[in-house]
Amino acid sequence: MLARFLELLSPANLLDIAIVSYFVYKAIIWIKGTRAVQLLKGVFVLVLAALISSWLKMTTVSWLLAQLQTMLMVALPVVFQPELRRLLEQIGRGGIFAYQGLLNREALDRFNREMLRAVSVLSRNSTGALIILEREIGLNNYIETGITVDGLMTTELLVNIFVPKAPLHDGAVVIRGDRVVAAGCFLPLTENPNISKELGTRHRAAFGVTELSDATAIVVSEETGVISVVREGKMTRYLDEESLKAILLETLSAKRVKPLSFFALWRS
Repeated sequence: MLARFLELLSPANLLDIAIVSYFVYKAIIWIKGTRAVQLLKGVFVLVLAALISSWLKMTTVSWLLAQLQTMLMVALPVVFQPELRRLLEQIGRGGIFAYQGLLNREALDRFNREMLRAVSVLSRNSTGALIILEREIGLNNYIETGITVDGLMTTELLVNIFVPKAPLHDGAVVIRGDRVVAAGCFLPLTENPNISKELGTRHRAAFGVTELSDATAIVVSEETGVISVVREGKMTRYLDEESLKAILLETLSAKRVKPLSFFALWRS
């Protein structure tokens, strides 16, 4: 018995348990706050009902639940399509594919100056704005819904795009590197039920695009002028110029990814 117990505590088994536990924990963190939680609760109830009906030998109910389980095997990949796509995109940008920043130091400094000035002006005037910074995952499917600009990002350009009643002020601006690729773009709205009802369409679009990609979204509230940043479906609000500058530096600076850092996709 003792020998069997020691065998179960071998380094290989402990490593196996640790790896599985880590991935289960990260999977729970990954789906927390998404509609996947509610769907999994429904699946759990059906499985529990199947076990109880089998134990009580309820033949008809067991047969019906068995048919439902067969249908679920086909339906679940369709229902969880957004979550599965997000997971595959995260795998695709793991350490296997090294990431290089798009801007050198001089261009980054100029970009930050222009962006900070533009956001400050928009905030001061309570002009609503939604600015998307593209990173590794391309946003062409959203860019195609807007109007092509392809201009160097400047304070004047951004402020003029979001002037109230201007043709492009309602949509999002997508920036690639230090160029405004398109304006007036339509983005997917988040389906997260835990987001505050006080947040409007711009904020929900910022959540939506960052849940489906690694983009960074900068939002200026039209009602309050509050500056927010959304990354990976998580929002930081009430930013001042210094905190926004720090986020821009982190987002756009060149990054060196270590070889085999595949598990970076599980960062929380």
